Amino acid sequence: MKYVATEGAAAAIGPYSQGIVTGNMFYSSGQIPLTPAGELAADSIGEQTHQVFANLKAVLAEAGSSLDHVVKTTVFIKDMNDFAAMNEIYASYFGDHKPARSTVEVARLPKDVKVEIEVIANVK
Repeated sequence: MKYVATEGAAAAIGPYSQGIVTGNMFYSSGQIPLTPAGELAADSIGEQTHQVFANLKAVLAEAGSSLDHVVKTTVFIKDMNDFAAMNEIYASYFGDHKPARSTVEVARLPKDVKVEIEVIANVK
């Protein structure tokens, strides 16, 4: 088992790692819209979703994978009214690749962000 840590994404804000590689699979922790410097991305769902994907790309790269190898995502969203805007941005990062996905509206997320996404991916 390999712990994944990169300065290209926000550091874990608790007792967990950014992700784990075991065998040929990568499991990310939920990524929220914090910049690598630990600053919260702007308040809009669009800007927060873009920052989450920047973080996901960084941890996937560190793990030896990429968005093209994601097999499953879980999206936690604070307000389902933001779903269409988040979904449009989400789709732009995956293109024709369509991993399995669950999307759940939650009452509250860490740092009161609007979106958190975790992924499971094959390692190259």
